[in-house]
Amino acid sequence: MCQGPYDYDEIIIIYKLRWKKGWARKSDQRLTIEFRDFAFCTDLLPTCDKGLPATREFLLKVVDILLDYVKDVNDRKEKVLNFRHPAEMMALLKLELPDKGVTLQTLIEDCHITMKNHVKTGHPHFFNQLSCGLDLVSMAGEWLTATANTNMFTYEIAPVFILMESVVLSKMREIIGWDGVGDSILAPGGSISNLYAFLSARHRMFPGYKEKGLHSIKGQLVMFTSIESHYSVKTCASVGGLGTDFCVEVPADDRGKMIPSELERLILEHKSKGNIPFFVNCTAGTTVFGAFDPIHEIADLCKKYKLWLHIDAAWGGGLLFSRKYRPGRLDGIERADSVTWNPHKLMGTLLQCSTVHFKDKSVLTSCNTMSADYLFMQDKLYDVRYDTGDKVIQCGRHNDIFKLWLQWRAKGTEGFEKHMDHLMELGEYMVKKMKAMSEKFYLILEPEMMNVSFWYVPTRLRKIPHNAERVKILGQITPKLKGRMMEAGTLMVAYQPQGDLPNFFRNIISSAAVREEDIDFLLSEMDRLGHDL
Repeated sequence: MCQGPYDYDEIIIIYKLRWKKGWARKSDQRLTIEFRDFAFCTDLLPTCDKGLPATREFLLKVVDILLDYVKDVNDRKEKVLNFRHPAEMMALLKLELPDKGVTLQTLIEDCHITMKNHVKTGHPHFFNQLSCGLDLVSMAGEWLTATANTNMFTYEIAPVFILMESVVLSKMREIIGWDGVGDSILAPGGSISNLYAFLSARHRMFPGYKEKGLHSIKGQLVMFTSIESHYSVKTCASVGGLGTDFCVEVPADDRGKMIPSELERLILEHKSKGNIPFFVNCTAGTTVFGAFDPIHEIADLCKKYKLWLHIDAAWGGGLLFSRKYRPGRLDGIERADSVTWNPHKLMGTLLQCSTVHFKDKSVLTSCNTMSADYLFMQDKLYDVRYDTGDKVIQCGRHNDIFKLWLQWRAKGTEGFEKHMDHLMELGEYMVKKMKAMSEKFYLILEPEMMNVSFWYVPTRLRKIPHNAERVKILGQITPKLKGRMMEAGTLMVAYQPQGDLPNFFRNIISSAAVREEDIDFLLSEMDRLGHDL
């Protein structure tokens, strides 16, 4: 709901008047006659000392294209995508790289056609990914970030952004439950965040690995994760030298939660073989079902067997804001040694924005520091503890903090709580509507999050008993219906198989743009597109 001391009816009237005058129409993509056919990148700053007029006009045209896109994204009458097959899209986009640079006018047209053919992930009818929506304040932060174009390895070159990062990450640790302790870093995605946790866990148990490698470990390391966890956990075992055979998948129950008794059984089994268990990944919001592993029971086992407890809350971490939905899902998260939490998912921050947090304030630095003399000198004129680059494996890091800081300033912590509650309530609304239309939609399980997993049931199957044969047919129908969605361009919902289940739809609600009317549209549009399959 819009807020503010304004007469919105009056504002709309003024806006319409401006539209008629051409102020708010979709922008003309043509540069003025002075620049249209003769201006090149060499006529822009900084190449051309007198390039300010061309620079201003070029960038304002780019902003016009972006504003047109923002308008289209928020117009429910617009398609989510204009689907074309790869060969057709390749011909349309003219992607070849020329020997001589093209004009600025051609670049404007390139920008325009790119945005016109881009999937509108911020559209209210895009339910395809965990990261959806287009938060305009976060977007503004990303625009400024790109213009600032700085790295994040030292306070020397990014003083404002380094301090923002320190404040925001400290606040996130406080929300986790580690007020006043720990360390954190922004990483390029949840997968790398999980890798940082893996590396830190190994370093704590075997600090000699950093210098001596495998020779410092007298046995086979073993890590454990739910069979429903994100594949990046297994990737840690692959790139970290364990081998995927020693990333042990723990069975989950019928709701997708890790079974603690099975975890203990597998820990004891590997200890009896002489292997060295050291790391347990506990998922808070699985990718498909949105399930939350039982943190307290898993934490008890980690304490008992002296294992590192990592919680992958890349998806579910946003619910830490919610006093209504945090209990029962994230109870005990403060017992973890490390936590992955992606603001670019539930919180709606623009891609990418992923954080990893550690209870031990020194382990990240101890694990990764290489003390490169040309960057991390200890005799600088400021407090060198603010040089963050030496505690990560990347060296260079993109500035992912400004868009999150600006968004948090805009919403406030209370605003994020309201956002979490709204998304969860929309998931509950969708489940309620589907149960009322149970002949058309088969709900696979009661969700813990806003992941709603289901089959669409076409007319010919509605009176057939739900058995293995019907499930097989529904699995075959699912990709066909998704194909119709793509061709129509009106809706995007993801599908996948999972375990013994054939293809089914997994609907994600994480965009602030979504309302109950959009859930109603989703259900009616799926029925319109799929009833005759």
